[in-house]
Amino acid sequence: MSILGNLVEAIATVIDTLLYAYMLIIVARAIISWVSPNPYNPIVNFLITATEPVLRYARRIIPPIGGAIDLSPIIVLVAIVFIRQFLVQTLHQLAKNLSSGAF
Repeated sequence: MSILGNLVEAIATVIDTLLYAYMLIIVARAIISWVSPNPYNPIVNFLITATEPVLRYARRIIPPIGGAIDLSPIIVLVAIVFIRQFLVQTLHQLAKNLSSGAF
């Protein structure tokens, strides 16, 4: 049973790390939106490509206020924090229960 617990623990850790990395990418995208970045810069291109599908979906839920204030990064960050707190913590608890045999 401990092998299954370790597997679930590893999955939870990988999901948590990926979500944290995506949070950092969203924050970087929000910061570069305050300046006029060169769209041909590979880093800027990556940030836009990696975040635009998720931000576009969030913009459909809450469109920019007055056409200028875009709250979609905040919506996505709140969703990621919720997923990290709910899903990842649940997986960690499940892994602990599987390893101890309490499940």
